[in-house]
Amino acid sequence: MTRRVALYTGSFDPVTNGHLDVIRHACRLADELVIGIGVHPGKAPLFSADERMAMLQTVCAPVAAAENCVLKVITFDDLAVWAAQRAGASLFIRGLRDGTDLDYEMQMAGMNSGMAPDVQTIFLPASPSVRHVTATLVRQIALMGGDVGQFVPPAVATALAGKVAAKAPQRS
Repeated sequence: MTRRVALYTGSFDPVTNGHLDVIRHACRLADELVIGIGVHPGKAPLFSADERMAMLQTVCAPVAAAENCVLKVITFDDLAVWAAQRAGASLFIRGLRDGTDLDYEMQMAGMNSGMAPDVQTIFLPASPSVRHVTATLVRQIALMGGDVGQFVPPAVATALAGKVAAKAPQRS
């Protein structure tokens, strides 16, 4: 029997409950889930690639283990199709929150299929409870001092609080 290897890519800056929802469902579809953190020199993420890798391992390993799915976390700085080929993936996992996501993801799936026809895109709809969660909004709320505990796993909330404290102006 062929092992099903899936690749789920994103910036994961930070990991949200929405990401975790997609990961939980993806682990039910694949024997191995590779989470690929896209690293782009033109972007300035809040968390380093190593910090994001550690957060993903911390919050996703128990989810994958519960589904008997092997979890790997990698970084890549080139095309996702090339990362999929290096990982031996036959599936791309993409989460969908709404119709806007669908329009963009359909275009991406078409382009990916043209470049890597042996890698099938699987769309997973977000659960209603996390459909509104985006990493961008989580970062904005956290950096403005808001409570993001309902949008991210506890370990991520702690890491965000540390980042916010480090960025706060020092008072003398």
